[in-house]
Amino acid sequence: MAPLPLRFRKLPARYAAVVLPLVLTAVMTFIVSGISTFSALGPSAEFLRVWPVSWALSWAVAFPTMLVVLPLARRIVALLVAAP
Repeated sequence: MAPLPLRFRKLPARYAAVVLPLVLTAVMTFIVSGISTFSALGPSAEFLRVWPVSWALSWAVAFPTMLVVLPLARRIVALLVAAP
């Protein structure tokens, strides 16, 4: 028997302005903090212990920063790129 597809109720479209930065900053800080932590500690057990803490701290700063900076970034992009 095939597994049932994962189904969940989607959020209303009005939440996209918060969900996009949430997902984007989570992925971005996961990768960047991993690279930075690995660069500082190398492949070790210490790396595996420190990376989640570094990621959580990075994300806690990046997400609210993104919410504040995103409108400014959109305006700058609009100045540099022709409208479709």
